[in-house]
Amino acid sequence: MYAGLEVIDFHTHFPTRKPWFTGMAPDMRSEYIARRGERRAKLIGEQAAAYSVHWRAAWGYEPPEKDIPDDDVQADRWQAEIDRYGLRAVGFVTGGGNDPLAQVIKRNPDQFIGFAHNYPFAENAADELRRAITELGMKGYKLLAPNLDRPIEDEAAYPVWEVCAEYNIPVLVHFGIQGGGGGIAWHENINPLKLHNVAKDFPDVTFVVPHFGCAWIRETLQLCWACRNVCIDTSGSNQWVAWVDGDWTTKKLFRKYMETIGPERIIFGSDSSYFPRGFAVRYLDDQIRDCRELNLTHEQQQLIFGGNAARLFKIDLHAGT
Repeated sequence: MYAGLEVIDFHTHFPTRKPWFTGMAPDMRSEYIARRGERRAKLIGEQAAAYSVHWRAAWGYEPPEKDIPDDDVQADRWQAEIDRYGLRAVGFVTGGGNDPLAQVIKRNPDQFIGFAHNYPFAENAADELRRAITELGMKGYKLLAPNLDRPIEDEAAYPVWEVCAEYNIPVLVHFGIQGGGGGIAWHENINPLKLHNVAKDFPDVTFVVPHFGCAWIRETLQLCWACRNVCIDTSGSNQWVAWVDGDWTTKKLFRKYMETIGPERIIFGSDSSYFPRGFAVRYLDDQIRDCRELNLTHEQQQLIFGGNAARLFKIDLHAGT
């Protein structure tokens, strides 16, 4: 328990030393280097890093460690975070590929929840997802839409959505700026409304748009209005609110989504991703405060901070307490 709630963090990244996404196309940095050269790629990285320095200073976060330990050490560190904060479970939406993440999940399948994260347009994509679910124990599927080299609604990926429907697993799809400040802000898949046709064609699949829509507030709300099988998660600092029109805050986002989709379709996530920060408890504290100041009932808070994730992961909310 944390602050009187059974908390499941739906959206974290296991901090492996491996590339977080494997088998995904294209390698965007390599493509940029091929087009514009190493010098400009380095400059792009330096410009993005300046935003990261500013963001970390605002939140009081240390930089990510440079020497990342192996997965066993990282799993032990995450277990310590779960124990420290009394979390019911955490969802690792990335972790270096399906097989490496599966090895992490095996250490504590009651509290470590894995998302498959393989390229949806590969010839064997549906078979790989089925293997990840049935053999590796994955309970969700994760995509970064702006990292895809084809429209997300391309029917070549429909066999993947069929597998998601068959096994009733949630699908988390990132839209909006990729990578935060200095990242990718325009792409054919940047807008969450791109998911409309897929969500309509697969009403038996629960799709989750993270970060309250990540700057695309109107479009996310329109998508949710049209498709009741679309939810949102609350993950991250939501620093994007400073970069859109209007006086938005996370608290105001909670109010807007409570007025529209309601507590059954709002899912807590932290987007925790590296050590020494570990679990970003600051986000949890702030969001619990926002919900209580908005006079959400305890039952509504429990749905947001654990109940909805437990339903989607098909786990007992009380099993870890």
